[in-house]
Amino acid sequence: MTALPAPLAEIVDDFAAVDGQDKLALLLEFSRELADLPPELSADAMEPVPECQSPLFLSVDAADRDRVRLYFSAPPEAPTTRGFASILQQGLDGLPADEILAVPDDFYNALGLAESVSLLRLRGMSAMLARIKRRLRS
Repeated sequence: MTALPAPLAEIVDDFAAVDGQDKLALLLEFSRELADLPPELSADAMEPVPECQSPLFLSVDAADRDRVRLYFSAPPEAPTTRGFASILQQGLDGLPADEILAVPDDFYNALGLAESVSLLRLRGMSAMLARIKRRLRS
């Protein structure tokens, strides 16, 4: 696998250090850490990610390509989706566009959640990353 940016690699290492239900507990912890939207941004102005099973919206601010800002909105009653969004936000927010674009599309496999989370939900995380990359390429 291509080397991950340091913040994302640290998150992958955190997941690799735990097993089974502890992975789900860690994902739930990430869901609680999803940052609130800044006051000037509302979910109405964000891009929906319909591939996610729960409502998820994202915004990619690439005005400064050396420091891309990522924003996500997901309801509290969707902890898996919020957890995935939080992983991407904590692992990629503030990085240069080129580093984000270099993240392997299937990096989420290294989290080891396939036994605990449905393939459909994992595809939602893949879709979030794909939309971020598409916005950075446009």
